Amino acid sequence: MAIITTEAIVLRSMDHRETSKLCFFFTKKCGKVIAVLKGIRKDARKFGSSADKCTVNDIVFYQYANSDIHLVGQCDMREFFPVLRENIRKMNAAEYVCELLNKVMPLEEPNPKIYMLLLDFLRALKTEGDVSRLVHMFQIKVLALSGFRPHLDSCLRCGKDIGPRSRFSVLKGGLMCAVCGPRDNDSIAVSPGAVATLLYIEKNDWPSCLKLTMEPSIRKELKNILNNFLLYHLEKNIRSSKYI
Repeated sequence: MAIITTEAIVLRSMDHRETSKLCFFFTKKCGKVIAVLKGIRKDARKFGSSADKCTVNDIVFYQYANSDIHLVGQCDMREFFPVLRENIRKMNAAEYVCELLNKVMPLEEPNPKIYMLLLDFLRALKTEGDVSRLVHMFQIKVLALSGFRPHLDSCLRCGKDIGPRSRFSVLKGGLMCAVCGPRDNDSIAVSPGAVATLLYIEKNDWPSCLKLTMEPSIRKELKNILNNFLLYHLEKNIRSSKYI
């Protein structure tokens, strides 16, 4: 058994037995971790945090070698986002990205870049009013960082450069040129502006992406492409997606 101290964001929590809570954390050191906070529902003062969804906490947990579920010995609040309780759209967006990570990320596979992406997203919700833009930025970046990145650099069938009339194949997972695309029944037309936006967000850091503006038509394309891509390749429906 190892004792791990790390910063962690609560992706999901649920009641566990009579007095405890089971939490899905995304941790800075260990990636996604499932752990029990024993007795927290019986005595809320037992921990320095109630481990609410989307909160940032300093945790100490006992990592068992023969189980996927570990035991939290200490949990103290580090950062809380009251705006999420005040704005239902922002709360829905935060719940969506947490559910997305919970389904995309494997257990106990460290990915500090995704941890910082989630933290940057939650902090941006404090001041940014354009919630859908933030969600699309998060979707694009998490796909690139988690190994689910769609093929965007060339036609995935012939390998040639993508021209102005490219199409996106949800089934094959990427862009196709004007010649190959129409042969693929599941492909959808995508504008050069949408392609440029996808590539810009992939290649630039979060602060730079926050300066990017998106026309309504681009947002509509990205929502269609990204939501269908995630649904097909994850083979799981993200329930909270209907609220964003």
